[in-house]
Amino acid sequence: MAYEESKTPHRLTMDDCKNLWMNGVQEVESFDEGEVAVHTVKGLLYVRGTALKVDKLEKTSGELTISGEITGLEYQGGAGGGFWSRLFH
Repeated sequence: MAYEESKTPHRLTMDDCKNLWMNGVQEVESFDEGEVAVHTVKGLLYVRGTALKVDKLEKTSGELTISGEITGLEYQGGAGGGFWSRLFH
């Protein structure tokens, strides 16, 4: 999937490493209890942890909510490099 600069905002909000809300989501590529792979407007994002669940996916608004024990976030490819990729790598 090609990532182009988008005017759509991409925000992540995490609460106590147990709940993650984000927007700018294009699709969920795959998910299981240990990892959720999400295509965002800023690139492919891997959410890693244990007992992960996709609680809500709103394709029209691009919103996604994940719960569980979140231990890591990693962007790959696209425009998502930079700060977040270095921080969680």
